[in-house]
Amino acid sequence: MEDPEIAGAAPPPGLSSLLPPREFLRSRKGQLLLAESVLSFIIFICYIASLAASFMMAPLLEFLLALFLFFAYASKLNEKFKGVHWPLADFLRCVTAAIIYFAISIAAVSKYNDGASKAAGVFGFAATIVFAIDFYITFNDLVTFLKQGSSSSPEGHKTE
Repeated sequence: MEDPEIAGAAPPPGLSSLLPPREFLRSRKGQLLLAESVLSFIIFICYIASLAASFMMAPLLEFLLALFLFFAYASKLNEKFKGVHWPLADFLRCVTAAIIYFAISIAAVSKYNDGASKAAGVFGFAATIVFAIDFYITFNDLVTFLKQGSSSSPEGHKTE
């Protein structure tokens, strides 16, 4: 019996159908969203184990948002739902996440003395950098997205 991947047939449905495609995992956006999800989850766990448990809500929300966008981009929901301005929503998510992670990381490192708070702060600074890289890249995509929209509008072709 031949291996279905070698024969060119589709693999049987199962848990592998829930995994994102490999080309998305190898893309820059896929790797950034995966890093954001993993870092947010680690920070969430660190805040749960620390004295700074009041900060745990921000990493939890960022983890869920990053996970949602990861699967939305992997399943190409951004191409199916054109009414949502995906680059703008992603840009706003990354900007707010970078600012919030920076603020709570400073507070966790300076105010609390336990090891879990310090670890959450250090991972928070790493997450700030990852989110900042993502919003820089997303900003460039947003600019090209908005330029395409303005060049096709009739106001862009008017002459005086």
